[in-house]
Formats: sequence, structure tokens, C-alpha cells
Amino acid sequence: MTKDTKAGPETVGQRRSPRPEIERIGGRKLSPATLMMGHGYDPALSEGSLKPPIFLTSTFVFPSAAAGKRHFEGVTGKRPGGAEGLVYSRFNGPNQEILEDRLAIWEEAEDALAFSSGMSAIATLFLSMVEPGDTIVHSGPLYAATETLIARILGRFGVKWLDFPAGATREEIDAVLAEAAKGKVALIYLESPANPTNALVDVEAVAASRDAIFTDSATRPPIAIDNTFLGPLWHKPLRHGADIVVYSLTKYAGGHSDLVAGGVLGSKAHINTIRLMRNTIGTICDPNTAWMLLRSLETLELRMSRAGENAAKVCAFLAGHPKVQRVGYLGFLEGGKDARQADIFRRHCTGAGSTFSLYLKGGEAESFRFLDALRIAKLAVSLGGTETLASHPAAMTHLSVPDARKQALGITDNLVRISIGVEDADDLIADFAQALDAI
Repeated sequence: MTKDTKAGPETVGQRRSPRPEIERIGGRKLSPATLMMGHGYDPALSEGSLKPPIFLTSTFVFPSAAAGKRHFEGVTGKRPGGAEGLVYSRFNGPNQEILEDRLAIWEEAEDALAFSSGMSAIATLFLSMVEPGDTIVHSGPLYAATETLIARILGRFGVKWLDFPAGATREEIDAVLAEAAKGKVALIYLESPANPTNALVDVEAVAASRDAIFTDSATRPPIAIDNTFLGPLWHKPLRHGADIVVYSLTKYAGGHSDLVAGGVLGSKAHINTIRLMRNTIGTICDPNTAWMLLRSLETLELRMSRAGENAAKVCAFLAGHPKVQRVGYLGFLEGGKDARQADIFRRHCTGAGSTFSLYLKGGEAESFRFLDALRIAKLAVSLGGTETLASHPAAMTHLSVPDARKQALGITDNLVRISIGVEDADDLIADFAQALDAI
């Protein structure tokens, strides 16, 4: 067996307790990078295996009938506290629980949940929070599938939405939230940096506006944020007023472009609400994917740091190239027209990341010639892998977004999204140089 912190009392058949977690040595709090090597797992409970086995089972044996009853009281919400122990892999599993414990560590969240994809995480979040007639307030742009889910799918069930641009000021946020507050606002949903423009959202301003307008805590909507582009290394939104953090774990957390998964982190109260929905609709990730993510989390800091260093070098080259209009890289934010974004970056972020927007001189034809000429960078959607990827959002990931909205959000035909990997930086620069020559 693996760890089982959710086992019931001894009287209903408690499983063997795991060893106590080591989170401090002396007065020193251990870093997430260290804790990724063993937190949440006791080898003694799995025949001494250094790494957790993959638990490929659909169901688990109860130690007693009373334990079974207590578990289902928790799963169904009849008793507070949720599931205790393991019973069925739609609800939980050893690999998923270890993964969730380790995900929570990165942002010092109370709890976390793992999902079968980033979009299943987002959909489960929305379904657990929103009722017909409610309003979702969100920043823009969002990942195209998220916008589709809000506007086209939830819209069919009477859910409304209002949005403000990612870089909105406190006054602009106040105006949108005040308008939304005329009805019932179920959720404030943010994405920062925005996909694909890299525009930052002022989470602190959103939280301050929310608290000022929704003074009754009973009707105050939670703030959820997609932290995929910078998290968990360079951005920790829970420290700035967010209540729930969402991830496509496919990206940097997985980091090898070989799995699809999602995550949600936050307070136990919010996570328990989302967990009940996940238990019902079955959007949990599978044990093999959870095991692969545990492997990936051990090198997350190394991979993200190397990719970030590479991106800084590549962007410095691209910024001075005559065929480049501009580079939407967070490390370049300064004063002038970028002053607002630079201020958000200084307050919220500890690094510029490795995914950025490249605006070429020209339009779709020039962008396509550039993409088709790449030799090291792969022409593919997604980001955050060990390899460098490049794509054309207007014609690919955001093709379904109406043209007028794309223009309003800055998703133009000359925009190429690039995610830098862990290759040699000079090799990447050589590849981008010859691709630009092909324009």
C-alpha cells in the first residue's frame, strides 16, 4: 500500500499508517524541489519500492463493512470530510493522492485534485460552481476551449458572462464587476499570462475589487486562475488573492509532451466542492498518468529553470531582428506603454517564463513561411515540454474564436506562439535565424 491519510478510525478498519512526513529539518522548511522526491509516499507500505508502484485497479477491498459504509457516507456528502480510504478509482487512488499532495506543496495550497486533462479540470470547476442564470466574470483572452465552454456550452444552460481585458486597471475591473453584481456572480475566472498574448492580469486588483463590491462573504464569488504558463515556479496566485488555481498539467508539470492531465489547487472547502463533482462525472486522471506526473515533478524546477534561461537568450536575439515587429516576452516589460504590465510583473512574478508571443512583420503568409522553415523547433500546439514548439494561434488553437474578438484581443495573423525547451540556446537561435531568412 501507499500512504492513506484518509483512512477511517481504527474501529472501522484503519489501514496501516504511513510514516510521518518530513517537511522540516531543524528550523529549515524543506523546498518543493526536495519534497518532490518522496513526499506523500512511504516505501514500507509498498514492499520497500523506492518509487510508488502503478496501481492499475478499478476497485479496492474494504477492511470491514463498517468502513465501506463510512466511506460512502463521505463520498455522497452525507458526512463532512469526503472519502476515507480507497474504494473505487473514479473517486481516488494511491497514485492520484500522492500526486495531489505534491501538487499542493508548490503553492502551499490546502488541497489539490488531479484530472484527466486541463479542460476536464476547468469544466469540473465550472460545473461545481455555476447554476443556470449565474454570471461568470472572466479576463480575456482565455484559451479558446475555455471561452467556448463558457460562452457556447454553459450559455445553452442560461449561464451568462462578462469580461475585462487581461491588463485591465482597477477602475476597469470595478466597472465590470459592478455591472455583473446586478445579478448573481458565481465565479471570477482569470488566465495570466493570457493565452496566447502573454498579457498579465492584476490578481491583487481583481481581489480588491471583488472584496469591495461583494461585501457579504456569503455571496462573494471565488477567484479562480489558470496558472499554466508561469506556475508553479514563477507565479503563485494564492499569495495574491486567488482562491483556486487551475493547471493544464500537460504542460510544464508533465513537461515531456507525453501525457494529458489537469489540476486544481485551493482551500479544502473549495476543493471538497469540486471533488464531489469529479466523483460524479469521473474526470479524475488515470493512475499511469499520475505516476508519470510524479516522475516529472522531480525535475520540474530544473526543466523550467533551463527553459527560462534559454528563452531569455532567444528573445534577446529575436528582439533585434529586422523581420520581427515585436516580442511579447515578459522579461522585456519596462515603462511607457508597458508600465502597467511591468508593474503587475514586478508584484506577481518571479520569472518571465519560456512561452512568449512573437509578432512578425507581415501577416499569415509570412508567419506560415517562418513556421514551415523551422528545423529544430517543432510545429505543434501545446507548450512547456522539453522541446521547443511553435504554432499559429489565429489559424490553430484560436481558430474558433470569432474574427472580431480575435482582433480585439490582439490575436493577429502575424502572431506566432513559441514555447522554448531545454535544447542548446545557440542551436535554437540558429534555427530561428534561418527560419526568419525564409520570410
